[in-house]
Amino acid sequence: MSNDKRILIGGASGFWGESDMAVPQFLQAGQNGQRLDYIVFDYLAEITMSILARARSKNPDLGYATDFVSGVVKPHIHALAEQGIKLISNAGGTNPMACAAAVRAAIAEAGLDLSVAVVTGDDLTDRAAEFAEHREMFSHEAFPDPQAIASINAYLGAFPIAAALDQGADIVITGRCVDSAVTLAACIHEFGWQPDDWNQLAGGSLAGHILECGPQATGGNFTDWEAIADNMDNAGYPIAEIAADGSFIAAKPKNTGGLVNIGTIGEQMLYEIGDPQAYILPDVICDFSQVNLQQIDRDRVAVSGVIGLPAPDHYKTCATYADGWKLVAPFFFIGMDAKRKADSFAANALKRTRAKLRASNAGDFDDVLIETLGDDNHFGDFGTAPNTREVVLKIGVKHRDPKAAMLLLKEATGMGLATPPGLALFAGGRPKPTPVVRLFSMLIAKSQVSVTLAVGEDSQDFGIASGVPFDAASIVRAEPPSLPDCGEAMCEVPLITLAWGRSGDKGDKSNIGILPRDKIFAPWIWSALNEDIVRRRFAHFMQDPDSPGSVERFFMPGTGAINFLLHDILGGGGVASMRNDPQGKSYAQILLATPVSVPQSLLSTPSKAL
Repeated sequence: MSNDKRILIGGASGFWGESDMAVPQFLQAGQNGQRLDYIVFDYLAEITMSILARARSKNPDLGYATDFVSGVVKPHIHALAEQGIKLISNAGGTNPMACAAAVRAAIAEAGLDLSVAVVTGDDLTDRAAEFAEHREMFSHEAFPDPQAIASINAYLGAFPIAAALDQGADIVITGRCVDSAVTLAACIHEFGWQPDDWNQLAGGSLAGHILECGPQATGGNFTDWEAIADNMDNAGYPIAEIAADGSFIAAKPKNTGGLVNIGTIGEQMLYEIGDPQAYILPDVICDFSQVNLQQIDRDRVAVSGVIGLPAPDHYKTCATYADGWKLVAPFFFIGMDAKRKADSFAANALKRTRAKLRASNAGDFDDVLIETLGDDNHFGDFGTAPNTREVVLKIGVKHRDPKAAMLLLKEATGMGLATPPGLALFAGGRPKPTPVVRLFSMLIAKSQVSVTLAVGEDSQDFGIASGVPFDAASIVRAEPPSLPDCGEAMCEVPLITLAWGRSGDKGDKSNIGILPRDKIFAPWIWSALNEDIVRRRFAHFMQDPDSPGSVERFFMPGTGAINFLLHDILGGGGVASMRNDPQGKSYAQILLATPVSVPQSLLSTPSKAL
C-alpha cells in the first residue's frame, strides 16, 4: 500500500430489514477521527425483487426499499452532509425513480442542496417474451410462462455509478446491480481506474464483497462466536480503507462490539462464492486463490493479492416467477419416542388430507417434505441424537391451489385428539399458504441491455464496454497441497478445531468455505475432506447424491482455504424451498463436525490458530 491516498467506505446494510445501527456508528466514528468518504447499502436479493415488484404493481409509487428513506436519509441527512459522506445504494429495487423522488423530497424538506443520481436499465421484466428461448444457466430448464413472471433484472456493474459520482452526485440510487458494485464504483471514481485495470477492479470488488453483508465481516455468523457473544448487541459495522492499488484494510468503528480478524474476514471472503478463481462480476472476473490476509493491529486486517481477469461479455440476469403455493406447519412432540410419534402423526395427517383431495378431484400435492429438528436430522447418517425426547415436526406441502395446501393444516390440527401422546401446539396464529417463487438465472449479452444515468434533471445513455467471452476451462488451477511424510502419532479432532467455516446459497446451490486457523493445517484438511466425504455428509439433502458432479472442491493457496460447491441441494432454494434451512446457512456447522487426523505435534505447537 505505497500510495498515500485511501478512501474509507462503510458497509451499512446486507439485506432489506437490516438493523439501522450502522449509520449512527459511522457518524460517531467521523467525530472520533475515523471519517468515512462513502457509506454503501445493499438491500436486494432475488426474493426481495419479486416482493418489490408486487408492491409496485399495487402502487406505482412503491417498489423500492423504503427503509433507505425513512431510516437513513430523513434522520441523518444533515449529519451526513456536514461530514461530506456520499451514499451509494441499490435501494431503488424495481422502482429507482420513485426512490430518488422520495430522497429528493426528504432533502428538500431538510433545506439542503444535494445532488441525487439514478442508474436504471436493469429491469427487463417487460421484455419477458424476448427470452422465451433461453435456458436456465444451471438446470437447463425451459423459460417459464411469461405471464407468471414477477421480475427480470440484469445484474449491472459499477461504471455507471462511478460516472454519476464523476458528475457530482452526492447520493446514487440503483436498481439491481451486483452487491459489490456500490463499493467498486466509489473506487473507480476516486482512483480513476479504467476497465482494463483488472487487478485493481478485483481488489475493489473483494472490498465490496467484504462490506456487502454488514456485520458478517465483524463477528456475525462467526465460527468462534463465543469470543464475542457478550458484545454483539453493539456489533460494529465493517469499514474498508481502500488504496489505489486495490488492496485494503478491513476494520470497524472504534468502541463497537464484534471482532475483525483473519477468521471473520476470511469467512466473509468465502461466503456465497462458487469457483474462487472465477468469481464472475460484470466489470471483472476475480481470482481469490492468492489472497493474503494479515492481522496488522487489533480489529484491522490487511487484504491483498486479488487477481483480476477481463470482464465478461454478458450480464447474469435473474427472473422470479410464481409456481403454485406452499404451506409449512410446525408441531411439537415431547416425551419418549418423540421422533417416532412425530413421524406417525405426519403420516396419518397426510393420509387423511390426501383422501379428501382425491374425493374432491383436487389432485395430489406437487411436493411433500417432513423434517424434524432436535434429533440431529440435519446431520444425516452422522447424527448422534436419534432418541431425543423432544422434537419439532415440520410438515410442508406444495399445491397449485392454496385451498388444497391449507387443507393439510386443517386436517393435521383436527387430529389434535387423535394423535400419539406428547403433541404440543403453539397457541399463536396459524400459518397460511404462501406463493412459491422460483428463480430462473440466465446470461444476457451486454449489448442487449441499455443502461441510463440520470443526474438531477439530466438523463443520458451510458455505454458499457462489451467485454470478452470467458471460458472457465482456460483457468490454470491452483495446485492443492501435498500431505507431508509423517511418522509420528496422529490425533483425530473435529474440523472446527483446525478451521473456521461459513456457508451460503446461490439459487439451489450451496457453498461451504473452510479456512484453516493456520496454513500448516491445510494439507491435512485437504486430505480429509475430499468430494466423496463431503457428499456422504450431505447425501440426505442432495437431489442426486450418487452424481460425481454434485460436489466440487477448490483450493486457495493464499490462505490455505477450501471452497466446496454443492449442487441441487437446497430443495429449490430460497422461498421455493420448504427446508428448515433453505439457504444452507447451517451447512458449514455440519461440516465442521467432521473428524480430521493430524499429527499430535501440530496440536501442541504454539500457533495463532489454537
